[in-house]
Amino acid sequence: MPTINKLKKFKTSLILAHDAILGALSIYASLYLRLGDNMFAYFNGTATLKMAVILGLCCLFSFKACRLNSGTWRFVSLYDVRLIVKSVSLAIICFFIALFMLELLVGYPRSALIINWFVLAAFLAAPRFVYRMYKDKAHENQLKATGSRRVPVLLAGDGAEADIFIRAMNQNLNASYRVVGIISDDKGRIGRYLHNVKILGSLEELTRVFNILSSQKNAPQKLIISDSNIKGELFSSLINEAEELGLNVYRLPRMDDLKSSDGSTNIEIRPIAIEDLLPRPQRVLDHASMQKLIKGKRVLVTGGGGSIGSELVRQIAGFAPELLAIMENCEFNLYSIDMEISKKHPNIARKPLIGDVRDKKRINDIMEEIKPDLVFHAAALKHVPMTEANPMEGVITNSVGTMNIANACSEYGVKAMVMISTDKAVNPTNVMGATKRLAESYCQAMDIYNSSHKGVTKYVTVRFGNVLGSTGSVIPLFKKQIAEGGPVTVTHPDMKRYFMTIKEAVELVLQASVLGYSNEGYNGKIFVLEMGEPVKILDLAKQVIRLAGLTPDEDIKIEFSGLRPGEKLFEEIFHSSEPLVTTESKGILL
Repeated sequence: MPTINKLKKFKTSLILAHDAILGALSIYASLYLRLGDNMFAYFNGTATLKMAVILGLCCLFSFKACRLNSGTWRFVSLYDVRLIVKSVSLAIICFFIALFMLELLVGYPRSALIINWFVLAAFLAAPRFVYRMYKDKAHENQLKATGSRRVPVLLAGDGAEADIFIRAMNQNLNASYRVVGIISDDKGRIGRYLHNVKILGSLEELTRVFNILSSQKNAPQKLIISDSNIKGELFSSLINEAEELGLNVYRLPRMDDLKSSDGSTNIEIRPIAIEDLLPRPQRVLDHASMQKLIKGKRVLVTGGGGSIGSELVRQIAGFAPELLAIMENCEFNLYSIDMEISKKHPNIARKPLIGDVRDKKRINDIMEEIKPDLVFHAAALKHVPMTEANPMEGVITNSVGTMNIANACSEYGVKAMVMISTDKAVNPTNVMGATKRLAESYCQAMDIYNSSHKGVTKYVTVRFGNVLGSTGSVIPLFKKQIAEGGPVTVTHPDMKRYFMTIKEAVELVLQASVLGYSNEGYNGKIFVLEMGEPVKILDLAKQVIRLAGLTPDEDIKIEFSGLRPGEKLFEEIFHSSEPLVTTESKGILL
């Protein structure tokens, strides 16, 4: 290790000496360019040598100060050009001051200083770029030799992620992929090049571009989505078209996850995630206001071990509450989320509580002990067929349980209760939806009553659609059926549902909590997310099968099982009698 450090210091010192010598020599070049053959008629050899030494010393100082000698010539870039400009400017300023103080400016043409700036910059840049060109050429020859061993891929997107990926593949001899073409969402860029890779067509022209590359004996084996903004119908159509062409589809990490600054890191592609299939981009919400609401507060989450409840706990923990109490009637789920938070947020005070929202006395005891400022009510029975088969349990848990929590919040002076509802509460045709609608109505009534009677507690109701990957949702079921070899069961070919990710659903809950807590005009209202277009469950099943690397109806069969008791073909977010009201948060409606 000491030997390596000594060698590194020797190299940087050698580069510094090289640059300083070039600085000294630049004085001769600049004077000759200004005065021509009359140069020595104005300055004798001793005077010129003295100025050369002075400029060399100024270069030593400025180049060391600007760390010009610390750069890597192999990867010289625009950053190094800016560094050269900065270093040369400082050196010329120091040189001018030194000439003035030593009274050597007499007879020295001022324009020579400007010429010297350009000459010195060229002297420093030229050897660096010549060295890079030489190395790049040698590297290019090596890449050609290894090109046949690489997997040819086509990129969808020509932005910053594509730029970093192509550079990474070009610079790493052991890279797995060779980019043979690009398709872009900007038709004006078709025909241009990105790192010598041609943009061959638009995103809608995948088949045409594939056929062109195939005719050139350069057919891609994979399609890599390099633009994180490609979403929705366009994304789905790309996957469908790629499947027809026999292309596997992958994604690049987002820009935030690409750590390589010079492209030298081998960037790994990743499989398409379920959330990539949403027909709209995920909403970006106001995290600063969420933190303002939660930081330093005592927070209770009911159903904190479930899909939504556990994500609520995770996100709330990130906003530094004074105390985070987690109430759950499943011992294992409570243990799991409590252990997770203890590792990720060891400094946050936690209180795991086993309890059931149906047990009024237990709820009152918890309220007395915790004295929460905020209560997030996520506990509920959510599975439609299961609740349909056990209707009284659904009523007692979803309706009476919510009433117990709401009454306790009012009795113990909780500042805000946030009740999590569902789109199944709109025009309910099943027990689950009806019980959640009853819960909504109760919380709305409590909020209106408290606002008119100067009550302490604000009641905020948040309604959203299905959550991708949550307990009881279709995604885990599809994955289980695929793992067993099929078939994948879909209730009806025309069934549609609204979907969002768990993370987005919880962010909506927190954002709506901020709005409902801070705005008196929202009393008794229900917050909903503008969720875009509903997704056909049949299309979703096919996409999940493709993500597993299989072909629908060939490798895995799809069967239709028929509507179950209480199920609807289409879910609604709003009732026809509920007028839509926009809020100050984009994508959140009332």
